[in-house]
Amino acid sequence: MLRVWSVVDEGLGNSSYLAEVGDGVALVVDPGRDPRPYLSLSARHGLRAGFAAETHVHADFVSGGREVAGLGARLLAPAGAGLAFGHEPMRDGQELDLGGLTIRVLATPGHSPEHLSYLLLDGAEPVAVFTGGALIPGGVARTDLAGPADPATRAAYRSARALLALPDSLPVYPTHGPGSFCSPDAQGERTTTIGREKTANPLLAAASEDALGTAGEDAFTAAVLAGLGSYPAYFGWLPSVNRRGAPRYGNSRPPLAGLAPAHVAELAAAGATIVDARPVEAFAAAHVPGSVSIALRPAFATWLGWLADPERPLVVVLDAGQDRGELVEACLKVGYDNLAGELDGGIAAWQGAGLATASIGLVPAAAVAGRQVLDVRQDGEWAAGHIPGSAHCELGALADPGGTAGLPDGPVAVMCAHGERASTGASLLAAAGAEDVAVLCGGPDDWAKATGESLEHG
Repeated sequence: MLRVWSVVDEGLGNSSYLAEVGDGVALVVDPGRDPRPYLSLSARHGLRAGFAAETHVHADFVSGGREVAGLGARLLAPAGAGLAFGHEPMRDGQELDLGGLTIRVLATPGHSPEHLSYLLLDGAEPVAVFTGGALIPGGVARTDLAGPADPATRAAYRSARALLALPDSLPVYPTHGPGSFCSPDAQGERTTTIGREKTANPLLAAASEDALGTAGEDAFTAAVLAGLGSYPAYFGWLPSVNRRGAPRYGNSRPPLAGLAPAHVAELAAAGATIVDARPVEAFAAAHVPGSVSIALRPAFATWLGWLADPERPLVVVLDAGQDRGELVEACLKVGYDNLAGELDGGIAAWQGAGLATASIGLVPAAAVAGRQVLDVRQDGEWAAGHIPGSAHCELGALADPGGTAGLPDGPVAVMCAHGERASTGASLLAAAGAEDVAVLCGGPDDWAKATGESLEHG
């Protein structure tokens, strides 16, 4: 029986896989930048990572195939990927003996033009298919990242139909899943089977009906396009990083250098981005003026990639007990290698050096009277329920040129679902010159419970 292990990045919503494909040999599919989880998993099961396969040029994380290849694996990647470093170009219909199992390449464009899926065969019997973004639980991955969305979605329709022709019992191992901005489903399963997608998902069930013909393609395309929301800004430039190859670090990671307060002040004056990764309450109490609040948590990398300029040096502010390794890895996995270091001694050292700090108020959910509420959640969250009379602007849009134009004047309470995104939004408003900005503690449900009022929908 085929053994497959998942390595899940909860923050980005993605899965990569380690599969035993031969005597002591493993295949790694769509690995993240840090090779250590795959090496550790391989060693734990008496395997060697002999192959690494990329399904497509990723937009949401730095591909780790080059890292795994640098440690001895053969790197398989789409021939159309345009990679500028060594790899074995794979094409539709190609087969390769992995030392026990065989891998068959399936062209499945849609999520990206060069996209491939990899079918594992034990002799003539299919035993697994790794589908990247061509087939995921609940649909297909978004089709608007690499050009006009309509033709890409129609290509995704044809790719999905081809995959649905595989045996119903075949396990499907996608890369994108719940929590990924490439996935239409915020919740649900990370793996599936061909049969389950045929019968349990209306979108893909329609795609499998031969009788639908052009009408089926049109309906599928309309449904996919209607479900596309915004996505992080770094999706626009990270594919070029993956094509040329990000710097390799192997089994080590660069240290997070300590920077004296005066040096941090100089870097900030020269245009560096200061990201305060402390919890919301600590940032609210005192922070470096102009810094951006992005609390260190699984979603840190996503919001860093959405809001920070990768060309500018990045300085972080942390509390003593926070994990520096987690912070560094979060930066690296979305292509932020220009990490200057951290404020040595934290905010206390900044204050001890006689440098000014700023603060932001925290407002209980029941005490927003007299303040305009600004809701920075995603459009779908807003439509599902919001405070009557509140203004709405997605958090990612606040960092766009002119993103703060037209927002409420006067006292503002920024809100999200829990407070972290609201703190980020409040910090962006303050950096843009807003003077009376606070963070609403809690989300719309907390407000409704505290006030006894009803939320608006739509």
